Amino acid sequence: MSKPININERNAAYAGDDELAPVSPVERFTVKPKGAAFSPGGSSSSSAATEHHGAVEMVTGPDPGQQPPLETTVAELEAGKGRRFAFLKRPQFWIVLALSQALAITQTGTNTLSTLLANVGTSNPAFQSLFNYVLLALIYGSFTVYKYGVTGWLSMVRKDGWKYFILAFLDVEGNYFTVLAYRYTTILSAQLINFWAIAVVVVISLLFLKVRYHIAQYAGILVACAGLGLLVASDHITHSNGGPALNAVKGDLFALLGATCYGFSNVAEEFLVSKRPMYEVIGQLGFWGMFINGVQAAIFDKESFRSATWNGTVAGYLVGYTLLLTWFYSVAPIVFRMASAAFFNIGLLTGNFWGVAVGTGVFHLKIHYLYPIAFVLIIGGHFVYYGTEGVLGEAKKPWLGENQEGGDDGLGTARRHLEHPSVLV
Repeated sequence: MSKPININERNAAYAGDDELAPVSPVERFTVKPKGAAFSPGGSSSSSAATEHHGAVEMVTGPDPGQQPPLETTVAELEAGKGRRFAFLKRPQFWIVLALSQALAITQTGTNTLSTLLANVGTSNPAFQSLFNYVLLALIYGSFTVYKYGVTGWLSMVRKDGWKYFILAFLDVEGNYFTVLAYRYTTILSAQLINFWAIAVVVVISLLFLKVRYHIAQYAGILVACAGLGLLVASDHITHSNGGPALNAVKGDLFALLGATCYGFSNVAEEFLVSKRPMYEVIGQLGFWGMFINGVQAAIFDKESFRSATWNGTVAGYLVGYTLLLTWFYSVAPIVFRMASAAFFNIGLLTGNFWGVAVGTGVFHLKIHYLYPIAFVLIIGGHFVYYGTEGVLGEAKKPWLGENQEGGDDGLGTARRHLEHPSVLV
């Protein structure tokens, strides 16, 4: 959602934070993951650690003394579990797979509602997403103030607000251009462009987070994209793309730009939620997004707002869109923690299948025989992607240290699992 975040960040806890007490000045150091944490056959880094995770410039995270002690280490956990298909055998894989599909269906719902709004003459790309940011700020921002206190919250905003501003800015632009695309192109065309976000995520993760993907992960991405290719082929064969487009080229370019913004922001959010509490990240995203989106709506949606159709049906669409998007933003950080931005976007590829499934009833689309095959390929790509991953999968972030010393121990994190080996999420 944003320009890559500088990894050499200050990560001192804020005054009033119950979870993380203030720590000494931030110290910068370089971590080269050791082979002991990536035992042979146990993970994507099974052979040589440096083949899969480069040296990572990072800062100290939460004070280990302020978090529960580790009951185990990554090396011990890897040694005590079966090495072949280690992550695929664990319930965590099925949980994150189910969450990714729930998000794909949710995204299909928001895309469908965007199309319905455009069809009735109400296309306000910025205004449409404003209520989501307001709701996120009210729910998670208020909880952050409760946890940190007003002074602690202001301290956090002063020190790290610029990071969240960047995150919110590109997230807002991702929403804006994606919704704007539906004014000019079809629901299927806009969804098909979203695979570009995967390429953006992979490149940004390689360059800035020093993630090194295993060959099987690249293969999994290709298998999933092959499924997407079948969807495109099916649309070409059946000439079924959700109806005529007002300006397909213009709409597809907007969709491509929106997917690019999403790719950047996804990597930034994965980094931030791995180091800070989820309520802080989501609350700040909503807080800054509310202002950025509000200004953008006032500037760009003025004319379309006046000419738009306003009635009970439109209000219902907007309420549904807001609730679905708020749910999406609440669950996505868990997937970023348990998996990665890359896996998150692979999961969203099935949204094209779900979009057609919904479109059969809403837009009278027909499901071509290639669609189920494409769906199986995309889901199969998920299994290939994690075929060589170790016990913790991608929950173990290379920029947080060998035993996740620099990471938060909240819901879905590897650090939480090392503290409490029996937890599921």
